[in-house]
Amino acid sequence: MSRILLVCGASAALHKACDLASKLTQGGHEVRSVLTPRAARLIRPQLFEALTGQTSQTSEWGSGRRGAMSHIELAGWAEAAVVAPLSGDLAARIAHGLADDLASTVCLALPAAVKRLACPAMNPHMLASPAVRRNLEQLERDGWRVLAPREGHMACGVQGKGRLAEPDEIQAELVRLLGGK
Repeated sequence: MSRILLVCGASAALHKACDLASKLTQGGHEVRSVLTPRAARLIRPQLFEALTGQTSQTSEWGSGRRGAMSHIELAGWAEAAVVAPLSGDLAARIAHGLADDLASTVCLALPAAVKRLACPAMNPHMLASPAVRRNLEQLERDGWRVLAPREGHMACGVQGKGRLAEPDEIQAELVRLLGGK
């Protein structure tokens, strides 16, 4: 099957990324995950390791690092990269070429042939803001397929568009991007 890099931003929807990692692994894909430092405060990387059988990383620094340039190794390994959930902050950093953590750095280091899927998840008011709309449009211009968030009840108590697409939908879109693999 395929080598999929799962990049996770901090969002209340992060629990769905765990389900996605599990589904992709059960589907025969090799899944490695990278969490932003804020995402790792919501869900420990060890959970992704348990679900995928692969190490999960949050940083290139310190004793837990895997190599001298993890962002290059991970980017070169991937056949597809999916950012789920894509927070407003992470969208801005990727769209503007800012690389201040492993998650944003690996997204910038992806070779041109790597399929890219971004799955936003945020409060409806954030999603509707001009800055976020511009950043999502920039990601699309840069070759990312943006899977629109769904409508529904949000963790913040607001009803509207901003829910992360369901793991089955994300998995199906990844399969389409990979040409049915």
